[in-house]
Amino acid sequence: MEKKKVVSKKEIVTKDVTICPSTAQMIEKAKRDGVETAFDRAANMKACPIGADSACCKHCSMGPCRLNAKAPYDKVGVCGATIDTIMARNFARMVAAGGAAHTDHGMSMLDLFREVVNGKILDYEIKDTQKLESVAQEIGIETEGRSVKEIATALYEELERTYTQVEGEIPFAKRVPEKTLEVWRKQGIVPRGAMREIMELMHRSHMGVDQHYENITKQCSRTALADGWGGSMVATEIADILFGTPTPVAVDVDMGVLKEDQVNIIVHGHEPNLFESMLVSSQDPALVEKAKAAGAKGINLVGMCCSGAEMLVRHGIPHAGNFMSTETVLVTGAIDAFCVDVQCIKQGLVAVAECYDTPLFTTNPRCKIEGAEHVEFHEHDPRECTDAMIIKAIHRFQNRTAKIEIPKNTGSGVHGFSHEYINYMLGGTFRSSYVPLNDNIINGRIRGVAGVVGCTNPRVKQDWVHVELVKELIRNDILVVQTGCSQIALAKAGLTTPEAAHLAGSGLKEVCETVGMPPVLGLGACVDNSRILIACAEMVKTGGLGESIADLPVAGAAPEYMSEKAICIGQYFVASGVFTVFGVSFPIVEGTKFHKHLFQELEDEGMGKWGFTPDPYEMAKMMIDHIDAKRKALGIDKARERVLMDMADRQKLSA
Repeated sequence: MEKKKVVSKKEIVTKDVTICPSTAQMIEKAKRDGVETAFDRAANMKACPIGADSACCKHCSMGPCRLNAKAPYDKVGVCGATIDTIMARNFARMVAAGGAAHTDHGMSMLDLFREVVNGKILDYEIKDTQKLESVAQEIGIETEGRSVKEIATALYEELERTYTQVEGEIPFAKRVPEKTLEVWRKQGIVPRGAMREIMELMHRSHMGVDQHYENITKQCSRTALADGWGGSMVATEIADILFGTPTPVAVDVDMGVLKEDQVNIIVHGHEPNLFESMLVSSQDPALVEKAKAAGAKGINLVGMCCSGAEMLVRHGIPHAGNFMSTETVLVTGAIDAFCVDVQCIKQGLVAVAECYDTPLFTTNPRCKIEGAEHVEFHEHDPRECTDAMIIKAIHRFQNRTAKIEIPKNTGSGVHGFSHEYINYMLGGTFRSSYVPLNDNIINGRIRGVAGVVGCTNPRVKQDWVHVELVKELIRNDILVVQTGCSQIALAKAGLTTPEAAHLAGSGLKEVCETVGMPPVLGLGACVDNSRILIACAEMVKTGGLGESIADLPVAGAAPEYMSEKAICIGQYFVASGVFTVFGVSFPIVEGTKFHKHLFQELEDEGMGKWGFTPDPYEMAKMMIDHIDAKRKALGIDKARERVLMDMADRQKLSA
């Protein structure tokens, strides 16, 4: 009998894959339990070098065609496509998919809003009428003398154009600074409607259609802007109107928020509708009593990833961890139900959940997973789904068999810095304004603003690049704003508290201590990157820092990105005028014409540009140098050096 070849698997060294103590503890437990996680799979799955360079084309059946990234112009595809065309098409497909994800999320929120306004859904209501009126007024809707329902109906009809319009400009284009909008109009990239832009981008990237990297890039920008200033912005604004606009709240994060003597329920995904209903169900006296009858002290509802971030900033719901901790949290054995909706959900969760007898529920018709139980969520009767999952979680608690080990780590941070609250925080009720922010940038106390956002990725050490980058930025007086998984990485590291101001440079520290704010402001989920766009537009509107977003001393980074959504987000920030640096890897071959176009020529056209480095210290330097160059162009530069951490400094911080 022929013997099978035994393939030895590489065992991960835990300290090399994460700086999160809770995740590290659970990785060690998973090893003892014989459970595989994404960290193991990443170590044993070599990334395809041709694919990583985007030098592979599989858009037709004449291939797939593999080009030599080291000698990119020595070879073309079967159809004659050059490396620039192939990379641009691949990049376009990532933008289209990423834009579709957030845009579909936004359309779901708009559908919910319509049904609430029309009285067809009664479990949700408009909670922030002030936000409703301000959003309506910003896009030209008359509110004087009109009822809430009349304003809401008009707002729905106007925002629906974000998706369905085939000509014209999307409604939130009215928020874009005029000079930025002029650049878009000149380049022909003002979005018409998200459906049209995504459809056209997919068409153009089909075999034999658009074969010029510059032309493809224009449609990439148009599609990405339809997400940032369209689909994502609609999602954020409607969520605020329905569920409340975030204000700062102190929240505990990390796996220590789990309670062995309670029914622990994790909600993971991106759309807040499910989680909002889960909150109501978890507080229902009858279900709480049922949990107590099963021997529990109560029901402990905990978030993960971006829907967790939404509930964290709106309701102070504790958060157990970011994307790369979603499997390891199951290893605690303490999770009685793991409930998901859409986006960033690993299929590997099913196998890990089975190992610990944890029921894993999918709830959205867009996302079913083989091996998971599907309990469909309907907004017209949301409690049918959420009550059922809680009842099943109580049953699991009562019949727990898994050995429970909960890390004791928790960290408290302050989150919920919406654009509206930042406005209020800086000026108060009667003088709410961005003037203090702009003034402190002009006088040099704050050097600039950086958005540090995005995922965590098993190809790099979890959380490390985020944390080290942000330490470098705030040390150099850069105010940091955050969304998504990055926000949770920084919260676990203790950088989202006002006390963290002692790590900031003297200027930023002074501002933080005066206002009572952290040097790192958590804004919400990854879809809430639109809050950063609005803040940038407000800085331009306030005056003194240029006439367009491209003039501002700001920069962005996604240090550990992994999803197509991140590529789309990066492109809409670049097209809006922001220098944006990505880490891990970048799907473009350096030295090609397409690389030069994205990393240099877009800035020459009045937009922003891309940057790349996997090193957090180099990333910080690139961002600070860019901010300093913008300060110099504005005539507000002062002689100052970049503060460098030496090895002794870093060892003190990690001690």
